Amino acid sequence: MEVFRQLKPFYWVERKSLFASIIFMMFATALGLVYPNLLRVLIDDVIVPKNFTWVPGLSLAVVGVVFIKGSMSFLSGLFGGRLGNRVAFRLRNACYEKLQSLSFQYYDTAKTGDLMSRLTADLEAVRNFIGFGFTQMLNMFLMVIFGAIMMFSIHWQLTLITLCTMPFLAFTAMRFEKKIHPAFREMRQAMSNLTTAVQENITGVRTVKSFARESFEMEKFSNRSGMYKSNQINASGLWGRYFPVMELLGSLCVVILLVAGGRLVINHSITLGQMVAFYSMLWYIIGPMWSIGFQINNYTQSKASGERLVGLLNEYIHVKDNDHPVDLDERTAQGRVEFRNVTFNYADKSPALTNVDIDAKPGMVIGLLGATGAGKSTIIQLLMRAYNVKTGQILIDGIDIRDLSLESLRKQIAIVFQETFLFSCSIRDNIAYGIEGVTMEQIIHAAKLSKAHDFIMELPEGYDTVVGERGMGLSGGQKQRIAIARALIKNPRILILDDATSAVDMETEHEIQAGFKEVMAGRTTFIIAHRISSLRHADEIIVLEEGHVAQRGTHDQLVNVPGRYRDTYDIQYADRPLTADEIIARVERGVV
Repeated sequence: MEVFRQLKPFYWVERKSLFASIIFMMFATALGLVYPNLLRVLIDDVIVPKNFTWVPGLSLAVVGVVFIKGSMSFLSGLFGGRLGNRVAFRLRNACYEKLQSLSFQYYDTAKTGDLMSRLTADLEAVRNFIGFGFTQMLNMFLMVIFGAIMMFSIHWQLTLITLCTMPFLAFTAMRFEKKIHPAFREMRQAMSNLTTAVQENITGVRTVKSFARESFEMEKFSNRSGMYKSNQINASGLWGRYFPVMELLGSLCVVILLVAGGRLVINHSITLGQMVAFYSMLWYIIGPMWSIGFQINNYTQSKASGERLVGLLNEYIHVKDNDHPVDLDERTAQGRVEFRNVTFNYADKSPALTNVDIDAKPGMVIGLLGATGAGKSTIIQLLMRAYNVKTGQILIDGIDIRDLSLESLRKQIAIVFQETFLFSCSIRDNIAYGIEGVTMEQIIHAAKLSKAHDFIMELPEGYDTVVGERGMGLSGGQKQRIAIARALIKNPRILILDDATSAVDMETEHEIQAGFKEVMAGRTTFIIAHRISSLRHADEIIVLEEGHVAQRGTHDQLVNVPGRYRDTYDIQYADRPLTADEIIARVERGVV
């Protein structure tokens, strides 16, 4: 029950509905005991003495009991359903809020399909148990207790004899619960793996088809589906072994009652009506005992699901606000960025950055160049505080970013990622995503700066055109230009362009960069690029090699000294005719 103790904050606030459901259920259960007593009265006081004048009264009593019991059951289900749905609502929102607050470090290893499984199937299992399963389990115990009390009140010796197999039945049920819970946990994990395979295949269907890997994907899905099937068969095998035993032990009670109770009736120790009432109350106990397997099934499934939800809710947040965060004032923020002796490494990996120093004053353009894995994106991730630095400091306007609130920090930063992501909504909403209360004029202005306005107007519905999932239906360059517009409309103090023009042609890149010059004025800009043409205008270019700063300076400075920057420049401009200045510079360097 440790799982449900941890989930208590979500259902205890609805304790009125919980208690109401339990109370109405208890009344319904207690009224169920009236039936055996009515049978006893019917046989002993009406049929045997042939006193049929009681029949109308007994009939009305039965109708009244049925109506009241049905009303109590309805109210119990009503409050139980309300409880389950409200708990699910709170739990779903809490899980989603947790996902929003978890840092990048968690998503580095998280699987989308697994998270989707937790927020759907697992949450539904918990909802059903809290709303209905718990009440049904309690009802089962109450039926056994109430029934046993009534049986003891009729003939305690016959009760002890009849219920002699119940301890064995309870022992078998407990063993069943121990075996079935791990099986259901494995089943939930297998379902998560299956969901992940489906999600990845659908998301990457173009890649799958382009490489003709349909058969491979089908085999992968079949293997995971086979694992889920094996877990289902394992659980079914446990049911097949334990449930017949429980049914046999329950049926033995009936046999014992018929033999022992029949002798007592013959010997006139109990009346025939008491024997029939006893028989009815025995089934009142056996029924719940037979269903104990189903109740354990529901409990173990919800327990396994609850463990996965609690695991998500208890995930450690690596990057979060401190106890008294400082808000970066939008009106006075300058955008000065300082890296002071920053060293960082990802989990279980060698350092991605070592002793990096950067001083980007307001309005400066900082270019970052280097091979894949050199640390360019890591600098940007640390600036956005996607991760915390290991040693050193990152400051904005002289304030350590660890002392700033994450919201105010990221409001002053706009980024265009190399891998463009668009939401399944209109182009207008995609551009306006990062700012509230934006006007159509601002949207159009940002689109014009990113050179997206012309192609947007050529679409059937213009800015109201709804793009497909992840921007399907648009070319890579079109998606990238919309993403650039989304960053520009934010009007940030710090602008980050992570290879933002990699998907556009050289002519469009030149046009976009011309638009950038307008928006870069007065802003601190970081540009990650592989094209020298994107970095030539930077105030300082930092060349990274294996996490170290190998070179730094302006384009004119770096192109005239040996090093990675000049090598990159020579490769990219190898087929272009050299200018007179370049020929002179190469002669001076001894290259020509």
